[in-house]
Amino acid sequence: MKQHTLSKKQKGPLGPLWLRCVLFAAAGFCMGLAVTGAMQWISTGTLPGVAEWALDYPGHLLMTALLWAAPVWVLGSLTGRLWLAALPAGALGLILALVDYFKNAINGTPLELADFGLAKQAGNVAGLAGDLTPPEDFYPAAAGLLLCVLLLLLTRRLTALEGTARGRCCLCSLTLAGILLTGTGTRAVGSWLGVDFYTRMDPAENHSLHGLTLSLWRDAFPQPKTPPEGYDEDFMRDVLERIDQLTEARQEPEARPNILFILSESFYDLTRLPVLQYEGDPLENFHALEAESVSGTFHSHYLGYGTGYLEIPMLYGLNALDLPPGTNICFQDEAVYERFDALAEQFTKSGDYTAEMLHAYDNTLYNRTVTYPLLGFNNLYFSDDIQQMDIERADGAYGGFYMRDGYFFQGMLERMKAVNESGKRAFLFGITMENHQPFEPQKFNYECQIPLVAPDFTPAQRDIIRVMLEGITRADQALGELVTALRESEEPTIVVFFGDHRPNLFMPGGDTVYTLLGLCPENDTLNWTEEEINDLYSTDYLIWANDPELLGDLAGSRRDSSITALGPQLLELTGRPVSRYWALLEKVGEVCLTQTDLYFVDGEGKASFSREEADLSPEALELLELRDAVVYDAVYGKRYITEEMNLPPGT
Repeated sequence: MKQHTLSKKQKGPLGPLWLRCVLFAAAGFCMGLAVTGAMQWISTGTLPGVAEWALDYPGHLLMTALLWAAPVWVLGSLTGRLWLAALPAGALGLILALVDYFKNAINGTPLELADFGLAKQAGNVAGLAGDLTPPEDFYPAAAGLLLCVLLLLLTRRLTALEGTARGRCCLCSLTLAGILLTGTGTRAVGSWLGVDFYTRMDPAENHSLHGLTLSLWRDAFPQPKTPPEGYDEDFMRDVLERIDQLTEARQEPEARPNILFILSESFYDLTRLPVLQYEGDPLENFHALEAESVSGTFHSHYLGYGTGYLEIPMLYGLNALDLPPGTNICFQDEAVYERFDALAEQFTKSGDYTAEMLHAYDNTLYNRTVTYPLLGFNNLYFSDDIQQMDIERADGAYGGFYMRDGYFFQGMLERMKAVNESGKRAFLFGITMENHQPFEPQKFNYECQIPLVAPDFTPAQRDIIRVMLEGITRADQALGELVTALRESEEPTIVVFFGDHRPNLFMPGGDTVYTLLGLCPENDTLNWTEEEINDLYSTDYLIWANDPELLGDLAGSRRDSSITALGPQLLELTGRPVSRYWALLEKVGEVCLTQTDLYFVDGEGKASFSREEADLSPEALELLELRDAVVYDAVYGKRYITEEMNLPPGT
């Protein structure tokens, strides 16, 4: 009996209670430091990089460690086993770091809180990205965390808490976690440690400065968008009056053409890349059509990723900068998408148009089945629906990994015909997929119709470039087939064709084709110049019509456009009656093509890092301030004039 009692004492807590409480707190905080270090190791790729960040930003290090220590303390006190609490914390940290690495590998931008809106579709997103391999540093970082957990297991008697002490520790831990879960508490602790939780930053800068954990945490507690100075109903009535002074109502146009609005996945004029040469023109049709079209540079918001995040700004006019940091623009409260009449509704509200969306993939991504009906689209057709249209094509529905653009365009023509036969005009928004990543060498069965000349690249690198070349060639050929069919049609039709973003085109070893060509210094955008951002965040577009009179004297003209300017440009071209909101966006598009956290592009295509750095006239600044006021009123404010913004100017 005596021996049994002695054995139980040997397995129980070791040392006085005060010492075990101190060691419990210290061990939990050290585990927080370990998770922080492991994540930074995966992110920076080197241990010296972790040390440099820690020395430059000790407050950021301590705040991050505290954020990870808090759940370790809570779970440790609840379970009575600190080592057991460290396991999920370490695993979660590794998973987040790995997802961040993969997102950087896909498009050169870090993980943001907004990306968690796609969490339920993570499997589909990963499948679209292709093979994703963890970095070499992932495994030693994971081993380091396992070693820390093992040390906590071996020293568990020194941190063991029982009875009242354990309950008090649990209460203290929950209190601390509760403080950190509130914006006020987070900002108070952050202020003490010198962490800015107020200033909005570009995601790459936020990630580099604060690390992954803290950058995500900052997104969760954004500073509320500042209202315009003097914001009240009288102020917004003055805004409305000024908008009416700057815009004018339109008469119903006589021409009512069909509109085929086509987002061509990762399409751009790759002949503008240096060094690379092609034994033929991969954009033969696009280049020929430019002489008959309005065309030019198309400024995007992304590189290699984010198609769904581009659709909302194009069709609705709002962009991510209009929303709090960390907000996914595709997963807003449904009422947000109905504050303004969308682009399609500028056509459908007259009653003579039917709006439909066609997508060459399935309906699982970017919440499209919810947002598109709210944006005024009557019908949605995805890949399965298109394949039910009995389209006859000798080469089949699929090319590479996805539906052929040519097959998809035949589906758009079928829908246009059906809408026209119903007595209405068609406003069709189509999203292609044939040129979507992954750009793996076997994607098109190693086929490349146009020989590539790239002597400075390795065979493996040339194989990947050929996939991009073949994908863009096929997109161009499909455009040619579409235009040929429309030339033979008696139905007046306007085609708006643009590339949503350039492909990422990552090479073996981690570089991209753009870094290898010297177009940017590295994959991370943090150290890019505004000119490099503006170049690589741009594609090409054209607006073509099968009846030249629909373009008037604009055929063959060049004009820069963008995600947020192309819709207003179409409205201007077609003379559609527009709401005050879209009339204002037309005016804004003349002075600002792109405005994001990353960069600003004025109406002439000149880039700056921000609106404040751009050389804007007082008139341009006024237009941007009017837009800011209208957006604030609709999204954050009392909606004093939101209903009136959906009426024609002067109403």
